[in-house]
Order: sequence, then C-alpha cells, then structure tokens
Amino acid sequence: MTKRQVFYNFHYKPDCWRAAQVRNIGVIEGNKPAPDNDWETVTRAGEEAIKKWIKDQMNGRSCTVVLVGKDTAGRKWINHEIIESWNKCMGVVGIYIHGLKNQEGYITEQGKNPFDSITFNLGKKLSEVVKCYNPSGSNSKEIYDWIAKYISDAVEEAIKIRNNN
Repeated sequence: MTKRQVFYNFHYKPDCWRAAQVRNIGVIEGNKPAPDNDWETVTRAGEEAIKKWIKDQMNGRSCTVVLVGKDTAGRKWINHEIIESWNKCMGVVGIYIHGLKNQEGYITEQGKNPFDSITFNLGKKLSEVVKCYNPSGSNSKEIYDWIAKYISDAVEEAIKIRNNN
C-alpha cells in the first residue's frame, strides 16, 4: 500500500516541535511546514494569500490530520483548514499531542476538541462524526509510539467516515 498524502493542521508557534515529531514518524506523507520566513511573507500578504497558500498545500491530499495542542481549538486558520478539508471531501481526524515533549522537554495541558465548535448538516457538530484520538501512554515516548502505531489506521478510518457523510 502506498503512503497517504495528508495535510497537517496545528497551532504553529506552541506546537511546531510536537508536530514535527509526528510528521517525522514517516508512515504517511505529509506537507512540509512553511519555514518561519515563508509563513511571515504569506501572512503579510493578507487573508487571500493565506487562503491560496492553504488551498495549494491541500492540493492532492486525501486527509487532514489535526494535531491538537492546548490552544488549537477555535483558532481562525485552524477552523478554516478543517472546514476546507471537510468541504473538499477529505478525511479529517484529530490527534491530541499535549503529551509529547516540546523542544524544552515540557508537556502541556490537553486542549479542547477543535471539532466541537464546527457544524455541518444543519447544525450537527463535526465532533459527532470526526474522531479525535487521545493517545495512551504515561510518558512522551509511549504517546509517540502510540501515534506511530495508529496514525495510518486513523487516517484510513477518517477517509472512510468522510466518504459516508
């Protein structure tokens, strides 16, 4: 089986290090994050440039993996990417990453489910159909190992869920 092409969605500043750990697992192909300089250039160009950049990054992807940190839920561009993914009939899945260590060796608190505040089909919460996994483990390594073991299955399941909704 070939690797799925996925779009990773995460709150950049606080979770970039944690997201990099997940992207580097290598069991699925993901979009490369924009270097800080490129992202600053895109954001300075305004909302339409950001929307175009997101659209271009999603091109050819079959699923969006939302890496959920402490403050991911409710952010404007996080929500935009989730909604765009769903509207493009891409699979959508969440994985909590608060238990992974950051570059300073710290873990953080669990954030809210970002799918709770997004609705579709006449007000139905996206969280009623989209899964958001909280990896098991008592430390960062065990949580990383859980993600490495199950992320491919989570992506495949998300695609099936989207195809049925």
